[in-house]
Amino acid sequence: MSNILTLQEYEAIAASLTFPSMSFIDGAFRPAKSGKTFATTNPATGQHLTDIAACGPEDVDFAVAKARQAFDDGRWSKLHPNERKEILINLSKLVKRNRHELAVMESLDSGKPISDCENIDVDEFIHLMNWHAELGDKIYDQTAPVGPDAVSMIVREPVGVVGAVLPWNFPLLMLVWKIAPALAAGCTMVVKPAAQTSLTALRIAELAAEAGLPKGVLNIVTGSGAEVGEPIGLHQDVDMVTFTGSTSTGRRFLRYSADSNMKKVVLELGGKNPCIVLDDAEDIDYVAQQVCAAAFWNMGENCSAGSRLIVQSGIKDKLLERVKVHARSWKVGNPLDPQNALGAMVDKGHFSKVESYLTKGKEAGYTLVTGGESIDGTYIQPTIFDGVQNSDELAQDEIFGPILSVITVNSFDEALSVANDTDYGLAASVFTANTKKALRAAQAIKAGTVTVNCFGEGDATTPFGGYKQSGFGGRDNSIHAHDQYTELKTIWIDLNDTTVDGSID
Repeated sequence: MSNILTLQEYEAIAASLTFPSMSFIDGAFRPAKSGKTFATTNPATGQHLTDIAACGPEDVDFAVAKARQAFDDGRWSKLHPNERKEILINLSKLVKRNRHELAVMESLDSGKPISDCENIDVDEFIHLMNWHAELGDKIYDQTAPVGPDAVSMIVREPVGVVGAVLPWNFPLLMLVWKIAPALAAGCTMVVKPAAQTSLTALRIAELAAEAGLPKGVLNIVTGSGAEVGEPIGLHQDVDMVTFTGSTSTGRRFLRYSADSNMKKVVLELGGKNPCIVLDDAEDIDYVAQQVCAAAFWNMGENCSAGSRLIVQSGIKDKLLERVKVHARSWKVGNPLDPQNALGAMVDKGHFSKVESYLTKGKEAGYTLVTGGESIDGTYIQPTIFDGVQNSDELAQDEIFGPILSVITVNSFDEALSVANDTDYGLAASVFTANTKKALRAAQAIKAGTVTVNCFGEGDATTPFGGYKQSGFGGRDNSIHAHDQYTELKTIWIDLNDTTVDGSID
């Protein structure tokens, strides 16, 4: 918590901020070619922050052309990996130097609690940028065992121009998940931040230029999905798209690829993640803390949120008693106040969607354990409904809000069956004192990440992505993220020295 300031200090920083308002292309801030803008507001207060360039297909064309030029002339792709590393580490140092400004900007733009922005988003940006920068000159290529008459080299080359389309729930974190491995690999990029949360991506691009990143290497194009995201997906000169967001939008990028140049597509999509608590789970108070963190962290606006609590009947009442207590510690209110753990829903449209599930839960007759109310048309109380069936809407839909559905089961096998009864497969947690059951569950659950006796997503060293409709084509984080931003090439060298007639020279 050493990075945390006071509410008054954060308010002073907020009052002093100058917000970026134009796209960042070829090393400079630029207005949209159409001259159009759109407003961005603070979701907690409704305050107008600034008007941002509303770019369109012509801006995407310009950005892609500059990214292609920067890639082809080698100003970045042909740099020695050590040189790329130094520039990316310079960027992480500048982010650290400007951490409070970035945290406040993130909080104002997204409604996220300032303590999360400081201790998770900014800290992780710095760590992940350094981690991938350092990895760039430590990944070795290979030779194949082809016998004495040839040498075969298997080498990685940067894939080229990468389009990255980002979600609004973790603007800084999802930005670094994409740009750190892609830039370390030598790619150039055209990034579309979410329209609701564009500010920190623009500021990062400015800091990257200050760090020494050549112009044209990192381009930020702001605007809507229809006017910017779709043109990136369909662009004939974009070699790859990486997207994090909803499953329905992810499907579109697969179609865009098929309808254009068959570009590589990597998708990190939705989740309806199970949190299994078995009768033999130890330290129920700790389990309850983890259940709340899984369900309520980032206001539940998290694709890996543990939004289904699948609990064995023998322990349910005792667990819910402690969960209810810990839920009270998740205070809701002003995101700039470090005392608050839950901030505002990202915008009015999303608030209305999440609020509608409060109504559905009450109308369905579930037992309301805690919460159940909205506040000021902006905030949603951390809410727990008991008595939900896994086939119900609350257990199947990705609500993306702080609403936990409690599903009661009678056996270990039933818990696994319910956990897998979903279209998604991103993350899961299991709490048990039985090591064999923990390992059996980890093997049986169809999810990209399974945590045992804790909630989490792993760290920089572990791949993150999902099974089924939670993902496609690759993983974020870890060395595997670097693989997806490269192409494999085989170089075959024949060692037989022969003349034209086939005799040995």
